[in-house]
Amino acid sequence: MSRLPYPDDPDIASPIRAAYGASVASRLRRNPMVSTIAGDHMEIFVRHGFLTPAECTAMIERIDAAAVPSRLFSGSDKNGYRTSSSCNHDPDDPVVMKLTRRIDALTGLPPDHGETIQGQRYAPGQEYKIHCDYFPKAVSYWPAMRDAGGQRCWTAMMYLNAVEEGGETHFSRAGLAVPPRAGTLLVWNNMREDGSPNGETLHAALPVVRGVKYVLTKWYRERPWQAVKVD
Repeated sequence: MSRLPYPDDPDIASPIRAAYGASVASRLRRNPMVSTIAGDHMEIFVRHGFLTPAECTAMIERIDAAAVPSRLFSGSDKNGYRTSSSCNHDPDDPVVMKLTRRIDALTGLPPDHGETIQGQRYAPGQEYKIHCDYFPKAVSYWPAMRDAGGQRCWTAMMYLNAVEEGGETHFSRAGLAVPPRAGTLLVWNNMREDGSPNGETLHAALPVVRGVKYVLTKWYRERPWQAVKVD
């Protein structure tokens, strides 16, 4: 797989991304602790009880201590498109390190392809409107992302608490809304079988109505990731 060329265009099919996706999906389907939510054009994998109650509490405390208003990748607030608070967690933090290793082991994703785990907090009324986790070619920051590890192929999202009302993760094209459940991990492939971006993975964090929502998200690139600043 490493002998194949990495594409400069994030929108085209890629044998590397295709092989990457097939390998991870096969591994998750073989795991008896993992369930599959199958749609017509995408699969979402679910692992309940992935985090312990103590780990959920510890990560909520870390989010509360460090979260600042969230920004979009473009650096703008885009008229309230993303209204949560968020923070990037220290990868050397013992709890963060433990969770990272567990995600790597479950999925088989290369550890050096994973971005830093990000924590997010949604108060009542806050949301993240429909968006994709992959990088379209048209965005201004693609050249920086290409050099920092390329396309975002996989997403791992962890719920840290249940929400009294609202806050579902809504995959609109798949007709699926996933309610927050403490300790649950969602994993999905942002690419199609041919390695091109899958528009069916468009999703939104629906507004919280009552309570506060806490989640962790970790993205995996098509090749080793390195942090870069995007203006």
